[in-house]
Amino acid sequence: MPPTTAPDTLPTRLSMAILNLLLPHHRTTDPGPASPERFPHQLRQVADFVRDDAPVTFTLPAFPCKSPNPAKVLGHLPDQGERLSLGFLNTLCNEIERIYPPGARMVICSDGHAFGDLIRVPDEQIDAYADELRTLIGQSGLTRLSVFDLRDVFGDLPHDTKRAHLHKSYAPTLDALRAEVRADANTLALYRGITRFLVEDTADHAGTRSALQRECRQRAYGVIQRSRAWGDLIADHHPRSVRLSIHPQPVGAPKFGIRLLEAPDAWTTPWHSAALRRTDGTWTLMPRAKAVELGRLIGYDGRPSHFEQG
Repeated sequence: MPPTTAPDTLPTRLSMAILNLLLPHHRTTDPGPASPERFPHQLRQVADFVRDDAPVTFTLPAFPCKSPNPAKVLGHLPDQGERLSLGFLNTLCNEIERIYPPGARMVICSDGHAFGDLIRVPDEQIDAYADELRTLIGQSGLTRLSVFDLRDVFGDLPHDTKRAHLHKSYAPTLDALRAEVRADANTLALYRGITRFLVEDTADHAGTRSALQRECRQRAYGVIQRSRAWGDLIADHHPRSVRLSIHPQPVGAPKFGIRLLEAPDAWTTPWHSAALRRTDGTWTLMPRAKAVELGRLIGYDGRPSHFEQG
């Protein structure tokens, strides 16, 4: 009697094991733990790599640039928050290799240039941030990681020209996006989260608070348009990759939300905050203005790095 085991049993089993390594770090606002079976999209993608005996490729649009608000961050270059996050992502890839020998690689899709004009961060600072990410990856021996940004697509074209090409080729229309915000709770949450970040990141607004909020609501639509465009460009350049996100994602969504470091807010990232090492040795993220009240500033390689309690 022929065996009844389906030919995809081993790829499916390995895919579930790989998803189990990701699940403790799932960034979501959904309640309770979730099992790998609730992520069919990611399971299919991972199984494709397993069947080919190829490294699993993850793409993560993230690490754009530091917030322009000095009350939130220590400067415009990566610091301990980024070092810890990059180390975590590399370790995650190494853990995958322990159960799946071809391993995994993580393409960090640094998206600062996609919307630098909308978040009011100079392109020179965005370049410096992404260049320092590459330096940190090389110096720290994080061999599973690489950085991809608009320079890899459009070369040395002016930054405004790159953004124009990106927007024209991939961005959804403003009307379509507004309709989605009205109809979809997750898109509405994203819109509100980005609006909040834009308000918080504006440190020098001379007008009223209500005027700033109106302006940031408009800019938030532009940021989402460019982010969507960047995501579609990534899909074109890395068509088989498993898409991760630093934003909270519902269970079973096409993108898998991933938490880089502990923070009290599901939206907090290393580039919108400073890292604080607690007295018990654990790390968390918080605005610089709060961290300075709880700990002392520590330098690294000639620059402010993080805070330590005690």
